[in-house]
Amino acid sequence: MIQSVFLTFSLVTVMSIGVSCTRKAEEEKGGRLQVVATIFPLYDFVRAVGGNAVDVQLLLPPGVESHSFEPKPEEIIRVSRADLFVYTNAEMEPWGGKLLESVRGAGAPSSLEAGAGARYLAAAARTDGGGDGHHHESVAGRDPHIWLNIANARIMVDNIAAGLASKAPASRELFMANAAAYKKRLDGLESSFRTGLADCRTREFIHGGHYAFAYLAQSHNLSYLSAYGITADSEPSPRRMMDLVRKIREHRLKAIFFEELLAPGVAQTVAAETGAELLKLHGIHNVTRQELDNGVSYIGLMEQNLVNLRKGLECR
Repeated sequence: MIQSVFLTFSLVTVMSIGVSCTRKAEEEKGGRLQVVATIFPLYDFVRAVGGNAVDVQLLLPPGVESHSFEPKPEEIIRVSRADLFVYTNAEMEPWGGKLLESVRGAGAPSSLEAGAGARYLAAAARTDGGGDGHHHESVAGRDPHIWLNIANARIMVDNIAAGLASKAPASRELFMANAAAYKKRLDGLESSFRTGLADCRTREFIHGGHYAFAYLAQSHNLSYLSAYGITADSEPSPRRMMDLVRKIREHRLKAIFFEELLAPGVAQTVAAETGAELLKLHGIHNVTRQELDNGVSYIGLMEQNLVNLRKGLECR
């Protein structure tokens, strides 16, 4: 798997190709700062803050689920060409350390942890039933989906602005001004969520996918229940499925949510059993090729989430 990629694609090969390509890329890009961002929220934050002074590339291929991503040789080369490598945290990109190790040496990119200083929640590692008939969650590490709390998104934007400024001091004022303008837009987004979710018939939020929306729920006082834990390729137990069905019936919920890039089979099964409507929520880990080509943004996707939350929670 990932270890074989790093073993077969040697450091010498990556760096020899990467350094020569970097010089050519710098000429073609007009001296702009070269940045590689691992996942879509970071990519979008970098392009908002960096403006015309930065050339940013999204490492995660469009349509690829971020939790199962394994860097390919061409993606390692792309990182080796960069001036700055931006990642979220060790939990979101567990492969990041090995990737950076493989391109270490003269001309290697600096790295920036965009999630440094963010407020973290514990990760639900397991969401099956216990012997007493009640639902139990075991906790292991931190929940990596920090960008779904808008307050954390502001911290990430500040970190990115500081990281860009450290690599391109001449553009510092531009980066700081762009970050300030973007954070005002985040303030407006947060205000829309606060107002839009203030008066809802229910605050029960049922999700037929992996544990991705705890930050969104916690920041808006919603009660969140997911089908399974933090690992996107895990499967819910029969007891967990029964919990979801029971919860929907108990609270007379009109909707169950599913997420982007993952098969909605669990949500569909629960919807068929309960008559609940299927509504999409976007975790914004990554986007499809069509979404990327259409110029989607973090703020735009969060606004879409608000529309569906209001519908599913029957907000007025």
